[in-house]
Amino acid sequence: MTDNEKELSQKTTHKAGAKRSLASRIVIVTLGTLLGLGVALALVIGFALTMAYPNLPELDSITSYKPKMPLRIFSADNVLIGEFGEERRNVVRFDQIPDIMKKAVLAIEDDRFYEHGGVDYLGITRAALHNLTGGAKQGASTITQQVARNFFLSSEQTFKRKIYEILLAWKIEQNLSKDQILEIYMNQIYLGQRAYGFSSAAQIYFGKNLKDLTIAEAAMLAGLPKAPSAYNPVVNPKRATARQQYILQRMRQLGYITNDQYEQAKAEELVTKTDSSEFGVHAEYVAEMARQLVYEQFKEDTYTRGLNVYTTITKPDQDAAYLSLRRGVMEYEKRHGYRGPEAIISIPEGKEAAEDAIEKALAEHSNSDDLQVAMVLDATPKSVRAILASGEEIRMDEAGISFAASGLSAKAPANKRIQRGAVIRVMQEGKNWVITQMPEVQSAFVAASTTDGAIKALVGGFDFDLNKFNHVTQAWRQPGSSFKPFIYSASLEKGLSPATIINDEPISFDAGQTGGQAWEPKNYDGKYEGPMTMRKGLTKSKNMISIRILNRIGAKYGQEYTSRFGFLPEKNPPYLTLALGAGAVTPLQMAGAYAVFANGGYKINPYLISKITDSNGNVLVTAKPDKAGDESNRVIDERNAFLIDSMLKDVVRYGTAAKAMVLKRPDLAGKTGTTNDSFDAWFAGYQAKIVGIAWIGFDQPKNLGNRETGGGLALPIWIGFMQKALKDIPIEERPVPNGIISVNGDFYYAENPPGTGISDLSTPPVIEEPKE
Repeated sequence: MTDNEKELSQKTTHKAGAKRSLASRIVIVTLGTLLGLGVALALVIGFALTMAYPNLPELDSITSYKPKMPLRIFSADNVLIGEFGEERRNVVRFDQIPDIMKKAVLAIEDDRFYEHGGVDYLGITRAALHNLTGGAKQGASTITQQVARNFFLSSEQTFKRKIYEILLAWKIEQNLSKDQILEIYMNQIYLGQRAYGFSSAAQIYFGKNLKDLTIAEAAMLAGLPKAPSAYNPVVNPKRATARQQYILQRMRQLGYITNDQYEQAKAEELVTKTDSSEFGVHAEYVAEMARQLVYEQFKEDTYTRGLNVYTTITKPDQDAAYLSLRRGVMEYEKRHGYRGPEAIISIPEGKEAAEDAIEKALAEHSNSDDLQVAMVLDATPKSVRAILASGEEIRMDEAGISFAASGLSAKAPANKRIQRGAVIRVMQEGKNWVITQMPEVQSAFVAASTTDGAIKALVGGFDFDLNKFNHVTQAWRQPGSSFKPFIYSASLEKGLSPATIINDEPISFDAGQTGGQAWEPKNYDGKYEGPMTMRKGLTKSKNMISIRILNRIGAKYGQEYTSRFGFLPEKNPPYLTLALGAGAVTPLQMAGAYAVFANGGYKINPYLISKITDSNGNVLVTAKPDKAGDESNRVIDERNAFLIDSMLKDVVRYGTAAKAMVLKRPDLAGKTGTTNDSFDAWFAGYQAKIVGIAWIGFDQPKNLGNRETGGGLALPIWIGFMQKALKDIPIEERPVPNGIISVNGDFYYAENPPGTGISDLSTPPVIEEPKE
C-alpha cells in the first residue's frame, strides 16, 4: 500500500467514526429527550390524577340506580298495550337477563370484561395498532368505561374526557361488582326507537320478552349500542344483518355458542316489528285515555316514575272489538264505490331513480294494519301489477280489481284513474290481494260490565295513527231511535204500559207547540199502520208512537227523566224532537245508560283503570266503582227496567235488530238507531252482564246513504263482538220482579192492571185539581 493510499484510508476511517459518533449522540439525545418528556408527562398525569381523582363525581346515580321509568299501560290480563315517556325502559335484574344476551353483548363490546379492572390495556394496544395500520377505526372503551360515559360524561372526543372516563371506570370497579356493572349497562344503554336497555329493545324490535329471544335475535340487539340508527334492523336491515353475522362469528370464536348453534342462528330469518309503537293488542285509544287520566293526577311524574297502569279491558274482548269494527267499516266501503288513487306520481325511467321515487312516495302514505299502501307499476282493465312498501311485487286479476273497476275504465277522470304511478290501497283476502281504499267514514265501539261499569273493550276510531279523535268519549252525536227506550221508560212512570194502544198515524205541530218552526215528522219508511201497542211501536221503531208518548208525558218531564241515565240536559233540550233522539250523546254515555236496563235499574259509571302501581309493585290507586245492587245507585224502579228489557228483547227477536238472532241467544236486548237524515247509525244492546254500543258516521256529518241504517251498519259490528265476548257466558233468564203481573201475554205494574192506568193514548189525560 502506498503512502497516499494509507492516508486516504485513515481519512475514510476517521469520517466513518465521526459519523457513528454523531449518530450515537443523536440517539442518546433523542432517547434522553423522550425519557424526559415521558417523565414530565408521567409527572403531569400523576399530578392530574392526584388533583382530579378526589374531584370525581359521587357514584350515587349508579350505586342507587333509579333510572327514568316510562308509564306503562296494561290490559286486565297483563298484556302491555302502551308505553309513554322520553325513555322506554324495563329494568331487569342480572339473574333475569338470559345468558345468551349477556354473551352476545360481551362478544362484541368487551370480551375481556371479567378479566380487566375497568380499563383494557391489551384492548387499547390492539386498537391502536389496528388504527395505525390503516384499518377501520376501532375503539377500546370497556363496558365499565361506557357506563362511566353514559352517566357522567359527554360524548365529545377529547383527551381530557378520556382521562376522566378512565378514572371513573376505576372508581366504578372499586365500588361495584362486575355483575352489577353489567346489569346497569344492559338496562341503561340506548338502543334506538327511544328504547333504553335490552329488555325494552326486545319488546320494541321483536315484540318479545327478553327471556324469549333466540340466539340470532340476541346477536341482532347486541349490535345496536355502537350506532343504534345505523344498525336498526327495521330501518337498515342489510347493515344490521351484517353486524349480527359478525357478532355470531365472535360468539362462536369465543366458545359462547357451538358450531351447530352458530349455523342455526346464521340461517334464522328474523321477523322484526315494522311498527315500533305496536303492542300485543290494538288498544291505542285505551292507552291514550289511560295516559290522560293518570297525567291529571301525577302530572310530570307520570313519564318518569315507572307507574304501571292496569286497565279493565281484556285482550280477547279488545281484539274482537277491533276486528269487528274494521270489518264493519270496510263492508260499508265496499257498498259505496271506489273514489280513486290516493296520489299519482310520474315514475322516472331509470331503475335506481324509479326505486327512489317509489320509496319516497309510499313513505308518505303509512299502512293501516292490513290495509297496505302500494304503487301501481302497470294496469289494464283485467289486471294490476303493484309494489308494496316492503318491496314485494303483487299482481291482482279480475276478482282482485273488481271493486276498483271504475278506476280502470278508460272513461275514468285522469285524477281517479288507476295507472302507472298511482298510490293505491290493497289488502290480502286469503292468498289473494285485492284493491280497496282507506275509509272516510268513522266508527266507535265500547263494551262494559253492567254490574260495575268496567270497560271490557274500547275502539275510538278506525285507525288511531290516522285519527286520534276518540269517538267513544269525544263524539257528541244524535242518538236517533236508540234514544227511544228512555222516553218509553219515562212513560211507564206516567201510567202507560207496554200494552197501551197508540195511533201510528201522521201528526203535525205548529210553531207554538215546538218552540220554533212547524213540524210534520214522518216514520223512517214513510209507512203508517194505525193503532198498535207501545210494545209493537218500539219493536218496529215507529217515530209517530214515540212522539205521541213524549207529547203525552211532556217534553220537560222527558228531559228531566232521561238525565237520571247520565244524559246531560243541556245537550238534550226539552222539545218533542227529543223523542227521535235529536239531542247529543256519546257512545260511552249510551253504554252507562243501557246498563241501567240490563242490571235492574242501577246507574253505574263506565271506568277504565282498575289500579295503578309504582315501579316496585306498590299499589298507589285502586278503583272503587259504583255497583249494581247498591240501592244508593238505583235510578229507576226494578219493574221499569224489567218492562223496558222485555220490550228491547222483542226488538231483537222480531224487530229492527232481528239479525242478532244469529247468536242464538234469548237473553239479548237492544235498539237500533238511525237519525232522520241518516247522519248517524247506532246499535245499543246488551246481555245481562255486558253492554255494547256501536256507532258509525262521518266526522263532518253527512248522509251515510239512503238505505243505510243502524241495523245494517252498526248492528253487525255489535254481533261480531258479542260472538266472541259471550262465548263462555251462560244464557241468563231474567226473573219477573215483585210488583209485576202478567195478563193476556203482557206485563203490567201491579197497581196499574188492565182497565186502569192509560190503556189508550187517545184517552185525554186526567187533570188533577190543585189541593187547597
